[in-house]
Amino acid sequence: MPKNLVIVESPAKAKTIEKYLGPDYQVKSSYGHVRDLVKKDLSIDLEHNYAPIYKVSEDKTKVVTELKKLAKAAEVVWLASDEDREGEAIAWHLKETLGLKDDKVKRIVFNEITKSAILNAIENPRTIDQNLVDAQQARRILDRLVGYEISPILWTKIKTGLSAGRVQSVAVRLIVEREEEVKNFQSTPYFRTIAEFKLPKETKTLQAELSKRFEKEEESEKFLKDCISATFTVNAVEKKPAKKSPAAPFTTSTLQQEANRKLGFPVAKTMVVAQQLYEAGLITYMRTDSVNLSSFALSMAKEEVERVYGQKYVKTRNFTTKTKGAQEAHEAIRPTQLSVHNIDGDASQKRLYELIWKRTIASQMSDAELEKTDIDIAISNRKETFSAHGEVVIFDGFLKVYLESQDDENDESTEKVLPALSVGQTLETDKINSTQQFTQHPPRYTEASLVKKLEDLGIGRPSTYAPTISTIQKREYVVKEDRDGYLRPYIVLSLTKNNLEKATKTAKTDFEKNKLFPTDIGTVVNSFLVENFDTILDYNFTAKVEKDFDQVASGSKKWEKVIDTFYKPFHETIEFTSKNSKRASGERLLGVDPKTGKNVYAKIGRYGTLVQIGETKSEEKPQFASMKKGQSIDTITLDEALPLFDLPRNTGTFEDKDMIVAIGKFGPYIRHDNKFYSLPKTEDPYTIEGKRCIEIIRQKRIADIEKEKLKALLPRELGEYEGGKISINTGRFGPYFIYKEKNHRLPKGTDPLTVTLDEVIPLLSKGSKTKK
Repeated sequence: MPKNLVIVESPAKAKTIEKYLGPDYQVKSSYGHVRDLVKKDLSIDLEHNYAPIYKVSEDKTKVVTELKKLAKAAEVVWLASDEDREGEAIAWHLKETLGLKDDKVKRIVFNEITKSAILNAIENPRTIDQNLVDAQQARRILDRLVGYEISPILWTKIKTGLSAGRVQSVAVRLIVEREEEVKNFQSTPYFRTIAEFKLPKETKTLQAELSKRFEKEEESEKFLKDCISATFTVNAVEKKPAKKSPAAPFTTSTLQQEANRKLGFPVAKTMVVAQQLYEAGLITYMRTDSVNLSSFALSMAKEEVERVYGQKYVKTRNFTTKTKGAQEAHEAIRPTQLSVHNIDGDASQKRLYELIWKRTIASQMSDAELEKTDIDIAISNRKETFSAHGEVVIFDGFLKVYLESQDDENDESTEKVLPALSVGQTLETDKINSTQQFTQHPPRYTEASLVKKLEDLGIGRPSTYAPTISTIQKREYVVKEDRDGYLRPYIVLSLTKNNLEKATKTAKTDFEKNKLFPTDIGTVVNSFLVENFDTILDYNFTAKVEKDFDQVASGSKKWEKVIDTFYKPFHETIEFTSKNSKRASGERLLGVDPKTGKNVYAKIGRYGTLVQIGETKSEEKPQFASMKKGQSIDTITLDEALPLFDLPRNTGTFEDKDMIVAIGKFGPYIRHDNKFYSLPKTEDPYTIEGKRCIEIIRQKRIADIEKEKLKALLPRELGEYEGGKISINTGRFGPYFIYKEKNHRLPKGTDPLTVTLDEVIPLLSKGSKTKK
C-alpha cells in the first residue's frame, strides 16, 4: 500500500497527476464536494450562531467509504483540491468527513497540472486556510437563507416551484430592466449624409460623411439642393501617428466573454471545456480574476515571440487587475507551455486552447503602430463640412496574432487608406446620399455582456458567473433565443449629377441573435422581489456582500457576524411580506369576450401563463386556457387569446368513442375511452386532425404491448459484485438496474435483455439513480 494518498476533485485530474508522482503516491478523486447542507430542510442552526448542518451526499457514500479505508492505511494524506475558496472548503470537508488528524494532513495547491508544479506543491505544503473555508461557508449559508426563506413566499404569492437567489435574482433584474428600457425607448429618425468625391487621375472615389445629421427630411433635401451650386474644397489634412496596445491575458470573465463573441460558446460550455484543458495539464487554473503572469510565463512568452515572430515583436508587460474585489492571487489563464501552439482534442478544446494561446502571446507583443489621417472638406455655401477618417497599420505588432472583440461590434475593417490630397484642392462630387436612419434602443444582454455587467458591478465571482447564467435559464426566468425583427421603411435622398431623387426602401430591423429575454414568470417574480425585498435586489447591497466575503477570506471579519448583520432585518422582512403582500400574477386586461360580454385577462396561474374569461371573485367560475409557447402576457392580443378557449375539442370518433384533445398539467393530450395519450411536442393541439389522433393512439397501444412483454421477462439476474447482487428491471422511466437495494439508471438505448454484468459494473461509480 502506498505511503501517500493524494485526493483531488476529479478523476481526469487524478490520472494526469498520477503520471508525475512515483509509486509511493496513490491519487484518488473525491468527485467534488463529499458533503453539503441537507437539501430537505434549512440545515442551519439559527439558535447557535448559524452553525451549518452538513451531511455526506447519498451519491458520495461509496466514495467516502473508499477514501476512509485508503486514508487509514496511508501515512500522509495530501489534500489537493483547487486553489480557490471552493477548493479550500472541499479540502476542509474531506478532512472533517474522513476524520483526519492535523499531523497526518497536508494541503497542497497548484495553478497548473504540470510535473514541475506538482512536485513544487509537494515540496511546499501548507495547512488548510480556515479563513478561505469560512468565506465559502458564509456564501453558502447566506445563499441558503435567501433561497429557503423567499422561495415559499413565491410559491404562495405567484406559483409553485419558483425560487429566488441572491445573485441569480439580481441577474434577472438586470435583464428585466434592460427589456423595460427597450420597450420604453422611442426611436427617432435622422438623416446621415455621405458624399462620394471624384479623385483626379484615379478610378476610386473618396467617401466622406457630413458633420451634421438632419432630423427632418426637409432639412436634408434643402442641404442637397444647396450642394448643386456649391464648391467643395479640402480645408485640412492632418496625419498623426497612433498606437494600439494588446488586451491583458484572460481572466475567467474575459475568457467567457471572448469565447462567446468569437466562438459562439455559451458561458457554461466555456467553463466545461476550460476545465477539460486544465485537467489535461494544458492550461493554468480557469477560475481567476487575476491578469498577472508569473516570471516563468513572461520569460517563456518572450522566448516564443522572438522565436516565431522576431525580436521587434517582443514587449514584456505586467498587467494589473482592475476588477472590483479581485480575489485569490492566481495567475491569468494561459497555456502551461507556450511552445505548444495546437493540441489534440475535440473541436471545442482545440478552438478554446487556440484562443487562450493567441491572447497570452499577443499580450507580450509590441504595440501596433498606426497612422491616422483626417481630411476636412468645406462647402462654399454651407457652414457644415464633410470629414473622412483613415487608419493604416504601419507595423502590425500584436495584431499579427490577435485582436479583442467588442459587444455588438460591426464588421467594418479598421484599416482604411485615404488618398493623398492637399489643402485648397477643389473636389467634385459623384454622388451625395442622405439616408434616413433611426436611433437604436440599448442592446439586450448576451451571455458575454451580462457577465461583463455583473463583473463591473462587483456582483458574483469567477466561480459564480456560469452557474448563475445557467440557473436563470433553467428556472425559465430568462430565455436565450433569436428573434426575427421586422421590416421598416426608410427614405433615401440621392443627388447624382445635379439630379435629386427620392426613394423609399425597406430594411430588417431589431433582429436579435442569442440574446437574453425575460419570460413572463421572470418579469413577475422580479417585480414582486423588487417591491418586497428591495435590499436583496439592490446592486450595491449584493456587491457589498461580496466585499464582506472577501474580508472573511482575509481574516478581518468573522463569518457569523456577516450572516447575523444580514439575517435579522431580512427575516423581519420575510415575516412582514408573508402576511401583508398581495398575490402577484402580472394580470393584464385584453378586452371583452364578444360572446359573453365578460372581461378577458392574461396572467400567471398555478401552472404557468394563461388567459381568463370572467372575474376571479365573481360567483360564476371563470374560464381558463393555457397560452401557447411563444405567447406572452405583455404582447398577446384579444384576437390571439380567444381561440385558446377552443380546447378541449372533439377531433372525431375512433372505435365508436370520442377523441377529445385538451391541455393538462403535463401538456397536451388525447382522451379516448377514459384513457390518456400524450401528444408529441411536434403536434399542435389546436389544429391536430382525427386521423393523426388515431395514429398516436395505435402507436401508444403497440408500445404498451411491448412494455408488457418486457415486464414478463424481467427482473433479470446478472450476477454478483462486491457482495451485492445486480439485477435488471423496468419501470415508469424505462429500464434500470438494482444493486444493494438501490436503483440506478441504464444509459438510453441499453437493451435490458442483452446487457451484461461487465457493462453494468462501470456505471456504479457514477452513482446515478433513477428519478423517484
